[in-house]
Amino acid sequence: MKRLLVAIVGLLLFAPFTAGAFSGQGCAGDCRDCHKLEQKEAEAIVRKVAPSGRVVDVKMSPVKSLWQIDIEADGGKRSTLYVDFSKEFLVTGRIVPISEIGQPAPQRRIDFSGLPLKDAVVMGPGNAKKKVVVFDDPDCPFCRKLHEEIKLILAKRNDVAFYIILNPLPMHKDAYKKVQAILCEKSISLLDDAFKGKALPEPDCSNEQVEKNIALAKSLGLTGTPMLVREDGTVLPGYLPADKLTEWIDAK
Repeated sequence: MKRLLVAIVGLLLFAPFTAGAFSGQGCAGDCRDCHKLEQKEAEAIVRKVAPSGRVVDVKMSPVKSLWQIDIEADGGKRSTLYVDFSKEFLVTGRIVPISEIGQPAPQRRIDFSGLPLKDAVVMGPGNAKKKVVVFDDPDCPFCRKLHEEIKLILAKRNDVAFYIILNPLPMHKDAYKKVQAILCEKSISLLDDAFKGKALPEPDCSNEQVEKNIALAKSLGLTGTPMLVREDGTVLPGYLPADKLTEWIDAK
């Protein structure tokens, strides 16, 4: 009898630590099995802190227990917010791996040779030694400012050409039709008129090239405008004045 009691007590003591028959669902693997942040939830959070911001992506942050929300404001400026799994706390700022402290931020690069220059609207001489691709939107205010700076550069330089790939952003409801009209004629004059706020003619061609441009920008992860790409593949997001832009072009 004594031996039986000892055996029963032993089973009771060690049963909680025994792997086997009775196991419930837990969060031992992928955190996303237990925690989710839907797009609509992320958008509601962003509206509270950045009403004009657009949610570009929602994903797990480098630090587990935090969601990462990538947002974009008008003009293509990108920023990031973090939300804890309880969805009660918002964290702003950059998460920096300790190993990267003191190191310069990595520059993004894409394959310049894969960009379809033949489909672009060209500003500058076609035989220019230096080429810059610009992803543009005719209703983007920073693109409008950049357009004027490009003119200043071209007035002084004949060794640079800008290849404009028009990418109408979803937030600009009239941009798509304007881009289509410009691309029907590949017209610098119409592009200029669009940036000046003038009315453009009705498009007289298909929207095929517009859709190609949108798909290209999306495939490259270029979700904002303006976005500039140098021949070495370096990506420059946003607007720069002519002098700074010239320095960036010549830095290659």
